[in-house]
Amino acid sequence: MDLGASENDSIVTEFVLLGLTEAPALQPILFIIFLLAYVATVGGNVSILAAILAEPKLHTPMYFFLGNLSLLDVGSISVTVPAMLRHLMSNNKSISYSACLSQLFCFHLLAGADCFLLTAMAYDRYLAICQPLTYSTRMSWGIQQALVGMSCVFSFTNALTQTVALSTLKFCGPHVINHFYCDLPQLFQVSCSSTQLNELLLFIAAAFMGVAPLVLITVSYAHVAAAVLRIRSAEGRKKAFSTCGSHLTVVGIFYGTGVFSYMRLGSVEASEKDKGIGILNTVISPMLNPLIYSLRNPDVQGALRRVFTGRRPSE
Repeated sequence: MDLGASENDSIVTEFVLLGLTEAPALQPILFIIFLLAYVATVGGNVSILAAILAEPKLHTPMYFFLGNLSLLDVGSISVTVPAMLRHLMSNNKSISYSACLSQLFCFHLLAGADCFLLTAMAYDRYLAICQPLTYSTRMSWGIQQALVGMSCVFSFTNALTQTVALSTLKFCGPHVINHFYCDLPQLFQVSCSSTQLNELLLFIAAAFMGVAPLVLITVSYAHVAAAVLRIRSAEGRKKAFSTCGSHLTVVGIFYGTGVFSYMRLGSVEASEKDKGIGILNTVISPMLNPLIYSLRNPDVQGALRRVFTGRRPSE
C-alpha cells in the first residue's frame, strides 16, 4: 500500500512556472515590454525573409542560410514568449506536463538547428573568401539544401533524445520551477530521480552540437582572417570583414548565452541570473539578429525599402 502511494506521488500532471517576477505591480509592465519585443522580433525576421524572397540580388547561399535563421528566430521566441505573456496576465502560472515537454522539445530542436546553421554560414564565408574559384560548385543549391536538412535531422534527433530521457524521470514535488519556460537544468533541479544519465546525454550533446560547431566556426574564420589580411586594398579588406562581422556578432551572442545557461548544471539552487540569460537567449538574440544583419548591409536595406514601398527590384 505504501508502495502504491509512493508511485502515485511520483506522477506529475503539471508544473508551476514562477516566471520573471511575483510582484503584481511589475507584471503589466513586463507584459507590455515583452509583447513589444515579440512583435518587433517576428516583424523584423519576417521582413528579412520577405526581402530575401523579393530581391533577386539576395538569392545567394549566404542569404538562403540567413532566411532559414530568421525562421528559426521566429520559432525560438514563439516557443517561450507567448506562454510567458499568458502567465504574466493570469493568476494561473501552471503548465501541463505534456506542454512542458513539448516546449522543451521545440526549444532544443530550434536551438540545435541554430548551432548547425551558424556553422554552415561560417563554411559559406570560408568558401566565398578563401576558395572563390570553386565556390559555385562547392556551395551549389543541392549542397545548401543538404546542409539545412542535416541541421534539422541532427537537431531533431538530439531534441527527441533529451525529451524522452527526461520523461523517464520522476517528479515527487514540489513541482515549482523558478523560471519562465521549461528547460533541462531547471527540470533536473525539481526531479527526485538521479539525473546522472540525463546530464551525461546533455554533455555529449553539448560536445557534438555546441563545441564541435564552435571549433569549425573558429577554424573557418581563422582562414578567412588570414585571407583577408592578404588583400592589399584597404577597401577590399573592409568589405570582406563587413560580410563576416555580422555573423561573428550573432555567433558570440548565441554561444555566450548558451554556455552560461548550461554550465551551472551542478548548482542546487536556481539563480535569478538564469532568467536574465534566458531572456538574452530566447528574446534579445532573436530580436537583435535582423538589426545586426541589416544595419551595415546596403543590399538588405535596399531590399527592405522596396518591400515596404512596394517597388519592384528593377525600378
